[in-house]
Amino acid sequence: MTFEVSAQAYVRFMGRYSSPLATSFADLADVRSGQDALDVGCGTGALTDVLVERLGADRVTAVDPSQSFVAALSAKHPDLPVQRASAERLPFADATFDRTLAQLVVHFMAEPAKGLAEMARVTRPGGIVAANVWADAGSPLALFWRAARELDPACRDESGRPGVSEGQLAALFTAAGMPGARSAGLSVQVDHPTFEEWWEPYTFGVGPVGQHVERLAPHDRAELRERCRSLLPAAPVTVDAQAWTVWWVKPDRMVPS
Repeated sequence: MTFEVSAQAYVRFMGRYSSPLATSFADLADVRSGQDALDVGCGTGALTDVLVERLGADRVTAVDPSQSFVAALSAKHPDLPVQRASAERLPFADATFDRTLAQLVVHFMAEPAKGLAEMARVTRPGGIVAANVWADAGSPLALFWRAARELDPACRDESGRPGVSEGQLAALFTAAGMPGARSAGLSVQVDHPTFEEWWEPYTFGVGPVGQHVERLAPHDRAELRERCRSLLPAAPVTVDAQAWTVWWVKPDRMVPS
């Protein structure tokens, strides 16, 4: 799935959660000066920003399948190599990067195991491949989908996407030829001063959530909004979210499968 929406819409929708997650993710992946890093599925650059801050734009490369995001990130970081590419077909030679990272991307890959295998291919021996996805019950979108299912039990949420259930992301790493990957949970906490500030980005058409809202008739959309309001505490609203995170250190010599 691609996200051909404006960068501003995506930042308002998911950037409020992905930006704090990116710092913890880079810490876990031991991103530090002197490394070359690739951000796979960079989106609007929440993780890219952290990588550039730590490594410098000359040591960071980013790819994303959505042209709107590639254009926005290129404008934001003119000296950064940003390309339109999918995880399943990375346009780089073997063993190019010390850190190959994918934040909140694997569950939207067309072929997750293939995408992860490509990430391993372009990583140098001794380097780290790492990815995270929002946990099913711990996603910042979980309350929205709870309300949507209560009003329409037949609606398709994101709980069936690959990697979102416990253990699935690690299993995908194994399927991609990276056995023995390590797992952890990363948490973020975001405060929303008003219900309206929490709700409005759901109407921007971003991802499966935005598509669900856009399909609703005005009356049904208003009903969903009020159902969400009833499930949330009084403002200010604090959202606690958790992401499954898996990382793998590429050995000096790969054993043929």
